[in-house]
Amino acid sequence: MDGDLTDDLVRKADVGMRKHLREKNPVIHVVDCSSVVKFSMSAESVRYLARREPAIRGVNCRRFFVMSSTVGFGMARMFQIAGNPHYDEVTIVRFLDEVFATLAIATPNFEALE
Repeated sequence: MDGDLTDDLVRKADVGMRKHLREKNPVIHVVDCSSVVKFSMSAESVRYLARREPAIRGVNCRRFFVMSSTVGFGMARMFQIAGNPHYDEVTIVRFLDEVFATLAIATPNFEALE
């Protein structure tokens, strides 16, 4: 995610993420908002997304939000609190390197989603 994070953009992104999560069934899910320069999402959109059931259930998927800005960090916490108990175990970090350190990944390998 980058630029201006609007209600419309985040809802469209959510549809795509849910599709890929169901198809790929990952063990790690990272939402990287470190390149977002403006958060134009409404509190209602955050609550709407948080109240939805996760696309994949269970403890087999570690979830991370990368939120470099204070505003983004606060919105991620609002999502986490509003989504309790579904999203209470989301880990919110400031930098992507913190995700890799938490998971003890020295050299991440990324592949494009089709």
